[in-house]
This record gives sequence, structure tokens and C-alpha cells, in this order.
Amino acid sequence: MLIRENDTADFLHIVTEGAVEMFATSGGRETTISFERPASAFILAAVLKDQVYLQSARTVEASRILMIPAASIRLAMEQDSAFMAAVVAELATAYRTAVKDLKNQKLRTGAERLANWLLRLDREQSGDGHVELQVEKRQLAARLGMTPENLSRAFAALKRHGANVRGLRVEVVDREGLVAFAQPDPLVDDERS
Repeated sequence: MLIRENDTADFLHIVTEGAVEMFATSGGRETTISFERPASAFILAAVLKDQVYLQSARTVEASRILMIPAASIRLAMEQDSAFMAAVVAELATAYRTAVKDLKNQKLRTGAERLANWLLRLDREQSGDGHVELQVEKRQLAARLGMTPENLSRAFAALKRHGANVRGLRVEVVDREGLVAFAQPDPLVDDERS
């Protein structure tokens, strides 16, 4: 566990190796917000505003995290215009990512979200149709905004569109069929836009 929601933001965290799960809880429920991989900074807004964390963070594999004191970040913002420009760019990217995540949740079914997740993961990995999920299925379900049972049904539905799951490994046997079902949208799925 790296940070807990509602604690004071005392450090900016940067993932240099490994992976971090950002998650939140409310009313006895828990959900995954995102997975951060190198080189990702997280909790920047809370650090800049000197406010509490709105989410918690824990490593999901062996990781190395760079921690920079929040006061040092705020001071650098005041004194270094190049640093300020980099921070603004990072916040703009985070905002655009949040909008894309919201569009993904509201405009797609669970199976469509899963299909697009698999296509993106395949591109990030080897691109050969052999995908390793890298996280537990319950974490993936939470990240995609569904229950573990709905994730299982979504995997079953994707079988007829060209994706076969075995444990944490997925084989994309019909990429064209999966793409036709997923209907990737660059305004949702392209990390560079």
C-alpha cells in the first residue's frame, strides 16, 4: 500500500518500475480506477492543491516508486517555468484520459470495453495475438466497470468474435472479427490523442 484516500498528499509518486493499481472505496465497495506503469506520475493534482488523496494506491507487482516531497513540487512550480509547463502538460493528459475513460464507461457495453482493452493490450505487448492480462481478473473487472461475473460473460461473448481466454492469457484468433465488434475509436482508445 503506497497511499490511502483521504490522507494528506505529502509526496508526488512516480512509477519507475512495475505497476500500481489506483483504487477507491465507498460504502463498503471497492473499485479500480486505473493501472499506472512506468513512467507515470500519480496524485499530481492533490499535491499541487495541497489537498487529500481522492484515491488509494498499491503495487500489483514488484515496483520501484520515486517519491518527491509535495512542498518541493509546489516550490519548483513557482520557480521553474519549464517545470510548470511539464506539470500543465501532465495535468492536461490526465484530464483527457479521464474524459476518455468516462466515454468508454458510458458509451460501450462491458464486452465492448473488454474487447478494446484486449486490442490495446495486444498492441502494447507483442502484437501477435497472445495477450497476458497482467492483473487479476477481479481487478480487470473493476477497472472496466463490471462485476467479475459480468467479466466472465464478456469473455464468453468475445469467443464468437475471435478472442479465447485461458486463465490470464487471451489468444486473439480473429483480429478482424474482434475489431469489428469492438469498433475502436481514436477519441477513446488512442493514448496519444
